[in-house]
Amino acid sequence: MKHFFIAAILLIAFSSFTTLKFVKNIEPAINKADSILVKQLFNTALSNGKSYQWLDHLSNNIGGRLSGSPEAQQAVEWGEKLMNDLSFDKVWLQPVMVPHWVRGEKEEAYFTDNNVKYNIAICALGGSIATPENGISGEVIEVNSLEEAETLGEKLRGKIVFFNRPFDDTLIETFKAYGGCVDQRGTGAQVTGKFGVLGTIVRSMTGSIDNFPHTGAMRYGDIPENEKVPTAAISTKAANLLSEKLKENPTLKFYFKQSCETLPDAPSFNVIGEITGSEFPDEYITVGGHLDSWDLGDGAHDDGAGIVQSIEVLRLFQLNDIKPKHTIRVVLFMNEENGLRGGKKYAEEAKNNNEIHIAALESDSGGFTPRGFSIDANGKNLELIKSWKSLLAPYGLHDINEGHAGADIGPLKSETISLISYRPDSQRYFEYHHAANDTFDKVNKRELELGAASMASLVYLLDNYLK
Repeated sequence: MKHFFIAAILLIAFSSFTTLKFVKNIEPAINKADSILVKQLFNTALSNGKSYQWLDHLSNNIGGRLSGSPEAQQAVEWGEKLMNDLSFDKVWLQPVMVPHWVRGEKEEAYFTDNNVKYNIAICALGGSIATPENGISGEVIEVNSLEEAETLGEKLRGKIVFFNRPFDDTLIETFKAYGGCVDQRGTGAQVTGKFGVLGTIVRSMTGSIDNFPHTGAMRYGDIPENEKVPTAAISTKAANLLSEKLKENPTLKFYFKQSCETLPDAPSFNVIGEITGSEFPDEYITVGGHLDSWDLGDGAHDDGAGIVQSIEVLRLFQLNDIKPKHTIRVVLFMNEENGLRGGKKYAEEAKNNNEIHIAALESDSGGFTPRGFSIDANGKNLELIKSWKSLLAPYGLHDINEGHAGADIGPLKSETISLISYRPDSQRYFEYHHAANDTFDKVNKRELELGAASMASLVYLLDNYLK
C-alpha cells in the first residue's frame, strides 16, 4: 500500500510539472520592460491625450465628409496640417480619384392607409439614382431575402419592393448580425431591377428600433441603365409600421422622392505621415482609418474615431521617446464608404514602390471600450500576436483572435503581412452607423483614449517582435 501511495504522489507531481511546462510553452512570461512600456502608453493617453480634442474639431468644425465633397477636402487639409504640426518625419498627400455621389434635397416618403397618411423617415442609399421629379408611388411587396425576391420574379413588376430582414439579435457579435442582412441593402435594387419594379426600400441596418434611417452603399453592378431603380432605407420603426399595415391592407400605396445624383469622379487624397524606422527604415507598419464618412451625421464613430486614434499612435510614440525599429506610417484613407479607392490606391502604390509591409492595423469599428484585435496572418504570426494576451488583458484586451482585419488594409494582403483590426465593444455601434445620430456627443473621451493606447501598445509589440 505504501508503494502505491508513493507512486500516486510521483504521478501527480509529474502531471503537474508537465501541465506547467505546457502552459509555459503556450503562454510565455511577460517581459517586464514591455509591461512597463505598455503601462506608460496608457498613462500618457489617459492623462495627456489629444484624440478627443482632434475628434471634436473634425466632427463639429468639418462634419460629414462624403468622398468628393468640400468637407472631404477640408478634412484632407486638416489631416495634413495636423501631422505637420506634430513634426512627423514625413507627411504627404497621395492622389486618388474617388466617386462623387450627392444626396440632393432632403428625401420624402409616406404611405396612406384608409385615408390616413403616415410620414416615413427615409434616406437615399449611396450610389442610388433619383426618383422622377414628382417621386414614385405604388403598391408594396414585402420580402425577407434576395432569394425570395428572385422567386417572386414577374409578380414584382410595377411594385415597390420592401426588403425587411432584421438583425439577428441573438448574435453576440453585432458585426455578424450586420453581415447577415446587409446584402439586401447592397444588391436589392440590382436583383429586382430586371423585373420592372418601380423602386426598392430597405429596412435600416441596425438592431435598434428608432426613427433614424441608416444610409450606406448600394450597387447596380453591370445591369442595363433601364433596369436601374431608385433605392432608399427607411427607419426600423417605419419598417415595423409598414409591415404591420401591409398585413391589414396589402394594396396600400407607398410614396417616396429623392434627388440624389452621381457626378463624375473627383480628385482627392489619402493623407500619410510617418516616423522613420531606426533599424529597418524600408519596412513598414501601417496604422489607419478612413477619413471619409457618410453625410447624414458628422462621422464621429465611423470613422472619425479611427482617424484620431491612428494619429495618436504616432504621437504617443513621440511622447514616450519610442524610436521604432521599422517605419511606422499612419494613413488616413479616402473613400472607404462608397468605393474603397483609397485603400486600393495605397496598396497599388506600395506594390509599385516595392515597399515591404510587415503589418497593418485598422481602426474602423467605433470609439467604444477596447475588447481586442482581429487578426488575418500566417500561422506563426497569428500565434505570436495571440501570445501577447496576458500582457494586454489588464487593459481589457481579452479577445485576440483570428478574423477579418478591415476593408482599407485588405488590398495589402499577402502571405507575409499581418493584417489586424482593432475591436472595441460592438453592442452600440450599429445604433449610430451611417445615421444622422453618429455625432461627437456619442463618443466617450476615456473610451476613445483607451483605444488609442491599445493600438499604440500593439504597434509597439509588432515593431519589436514581428519578423
